[in-house]
Amino acid sequence: MRRTGPCVMGDSSVPVSAPTQREAVAIEGREPPVAAIDTRGAWAEFASGDGVGPVSFSLAPGERMLVLGPSGSGKSTLLRMLHGAVPHAIAAETGGSVRLVGRDVGAVTVAGLADVLGVVAQDPESGVCLPDVDDEVAFPLENLSVDPASIGPSVDAALEMAGARHLAGRRTGELSGGELQRIALAAAVAATPEVLLLDEPTSMLDAEGIDAVRAAIDSACVTTGASCVLVEHRLDELAGDAGIEALPNRWLVIGRDGRVRFDGPARELKAETARELIRDGCWVPLELELPALLGASDAAGLADRLRSLASTEAAAGDSGEDVGGASRAGAAAGVAAGGTFRRPTAALRAASVSVARGPRRARATVVAGVDLELRTGEVVALVGANGTGKSSLLACLAGLERPAAGTVTGPRAGMVFQHPEHQFAATTVRAELAHGLPTGQHTDARVDEQLRRFDLDDLADRQPHRLSGGQQRRVSLAAMLLHDRAFLLADEPTFGLDRRAQIGAMRALVAAAEEGRGVCFSSHDLRAVAAYADRVVVLGEGRVLADTTPARLVRDHRLLERARLRLPRLLRWLAEPGGVLGERDPDASNGVPRILRALDDLALALAGDAA
Repeated sequence: MRRTGPCVMGDSSVPVSAPTQREAVAIEGREPPVAAIDTRGAWAEFASGDGVGPVSFSLAPGERMLVLGPSGSGKSTLLRMLHGAVPHAIAAETGGSVRLVGRDVGAVTVAGLADVLGVVAQDPESGVCLPDVDDEVAFPLENLSVDPASIGPSVDAALEMAGARHLAGRRTGELSGGELQRIALAAAVAATPEVLLLDEPTSMLDAEGIDAVRAAIDSACVTTGASCVLVEHRLDELAGDAGIEALPNRWLVIGRDGRVRFDGPARELKAETARELIRDGCWVPLELELPALLGASDAAGLADRLRSLASTEAAAGDSGEDVGGASRAGAAAGVAAGGTFRRPTAALRAASVSVARGPRRARATVVAGVDLELRTGEVVALVGANGTGKSSLLACLAGLERPAAGTVTGPRAGMVFQHPEHQFAATTVRAELAHGLPTGQHTDARVDEQLRRFDLDDLADRQPHRLSGGQQRRVSLAAMLLHDRAFLLADEPTFGLDRRAQIGAMRALVAAAEEGRGVCFSSHDLRAVAAYADRVVVLGEGRVLADTTPARLVRDHRLLERARLRLPRLLRWLAEPGGVLGERDPDASNGVPRILRALDDLALALAGDAA
């Protein structure tokens, strides 16, 4: 996979290598500032054949760039090239040049960029290394020999900027994944770097955390003049109410082959280009998604098309009761995952359960008094703000953690971890899927089918630990679904996934419920929850606030406020009384999930996949 040149996408593409700032100001007879980032034909290729490039672009001081692409396209590899981890710490064949604030990244160590660079990695758990929050944020300042008297105020300012002031004084081992992500962001901005590289900084964050990321980027770029390269899937959440205008104006799109497909202003993206992005698996903002999928651009036309989707899907075959998620009409059909699962009769129950987190001698209760019953044949979503105990409760239900109080009874559940690499036990993807299953042709056939189902065929002989974060998540979910467990628990099963992979993951969980299993997953993605869950358990204020349906949740503004949840713009538009669907009774129809699933069908159709 030697990279020799750019590839463009659609008629609206612009040249990959935009004119440099030096060229732009040469006619004025003045010397331009040194580019924050300057890459020329940069590429990286791993022993597996995966990689990214060639990439050529120049980023001016204070300029922001959004990097888009499907899972496994090389977005994280590009960021690692920019900060030198590839090839200095991660072996790869590389070519071209990368300069950061005038420094040749290939000629300096990673530490040699620490005074000008702040980085938030895709997995904050791997980047947070000290036991205390304050020490973690102070660490980059101490490495730079900052005056000790100014470190404390700088730490406080960084925590405030990252929306993490309430975490000061805490132990990092007590924090949730989303809380760790805020600490990683605080550490990245503490030294006021000239360049910020952010790899999916909102992947595990609640609404408040996403607001903090947006504010931190604005503060760092506007106040200090820092440049920013941002990799992100959750574009609508990051954009917020301001929409696409709140995102970086310059977009760099990388295709599945690792090549640059587009480099230019977001405003130059037309509907056809947006359709190609969706086809390749990218999430795009609502302003681009709906016109691209529905073929209308004005609000009235879009509303008409959405109402048509709701009625069309309802007429197409929801012959069973649709309780806010997927239809259970196919439940008796049985073996979507290729298994021979027999439906159990027992439920998985938590009775007066309290769960705690932290070191053994200093564990703190995060949620108490949980009475919950998970039943076979249904998909239950667990939602709540960061730190409300979602992961801890799932671990308790799976038997991986003892409850601080109360009891858990029922069949032993399978568990998909928030960090999939923690559960890998084999040296290839194929072997990982087969791990723990009886040997024989039947198992081989089931594994082959699961590899196809999760788009893992080309990765079957790869080492799971060397895959991208999104690819690892697909492997862990595919492997767990092959085991005949009555209940499946998944902790943030869609974070880090592109759109096509997310749809596949959610529909795999629905198929497991249709087989007769019970499924419970945690998520910050309320759009996925509204589309595919049957029930929603809402955590907040140290307890279960509600056990409800998606249709009721999206219209219960008081509950959303108490739980510190915020609906994305599309859900607000669909759910508002008298809005698109013209419904005032939250139980009157399941039009919202029908529309969301139909939009997913249209996205898959663009990619040529079966709906």
